Amino acid sequence: MLSIVTNVDSLIAQQNLSVNQRFQSNTIRQLTSGYRISSSSDDAAGLAQANTDRNQVASLNQGVLNINDAISSLQIADGAMSNISQMLDRMQTLATEAASPGTGSATTMNSEFNDLAAEITREAAAAGGGGTIQTGGGSLTVAAPGAVTASALSVSGFNLSTQAVSAMAAVSAAIATLGSAQATVGAGINVLTYASQLAQSQIANTSGAESQLRDADVAAEAANLSKAQVMQQAAIAAMAQANAEPQAVLSLLKNA
Repeated sequence: MLSIVTNVDSLIAQQNLSVNQRFQSNTIRQLTSGYRISSSSDDAAGLAQANTDRNQVASLNQGVLNINDAISSLQIADGAMSNISQMLDRMQTLATEAASPGTGSATTMNSEFNDLAAEITREAAAAGGGGTIQTGGGSLTVAAPGAVTASALSVSGFNLSTQAVSAMAAVSAAIATLGSAQATVGAGINVLTYASQLAQSQIANTSGAESQLRDADVAAEAANLSKAQVMQQAAIAAMAQANAEPQAVLSLLKNA
């Protein structure tokens, strides 16, 4: 039906043109932002899950930093214990030498022995570590090494002039005690290293899951943009044709 008052074809063309413009605008927005979801209206459920994944990744990233800090602390302790082990070796040498008459000045050896004991106590302050670490995926408790001061190792207070043999036995026992503490540190470092690897794997996989939800498929959206441009051009051309339909009424009136 020809009508001057209501051009139905033009209204339909306008409606489709508006739809095509929204489609094109959305496609351009996704291409320029890189995101498939920019607001909750794009995909409410997907946005909620993507935000959860992003939050988990943030927690895991901090967890990796926490683990690395704990590893560093244990490595410092391991270095201190390694140094203490070398000092115990020297103390064993001094005690053995002092236990043999005529091998040197017992006073000098005793002075060095006790100086080394004092240095062990000083360096033992760095031999800490352990505790509960938040990994981002939970908490991990790492055993703290035992005390390795000269007193804890029972190598303090000896007089090599009269107690050299006893000092030899004490140093031998101290080496075993120190070895147990070093084993605890080494096990802690290994456990934390595995925890760090797991957290990094979780970061990669969770980030991938978030990307699937949040990020735009550039190839698909580029194709959609070409489609939207063609559809918009077609809609404009069709609307021009529809707008010209009332002119046919004038032709009829002229011929009347």
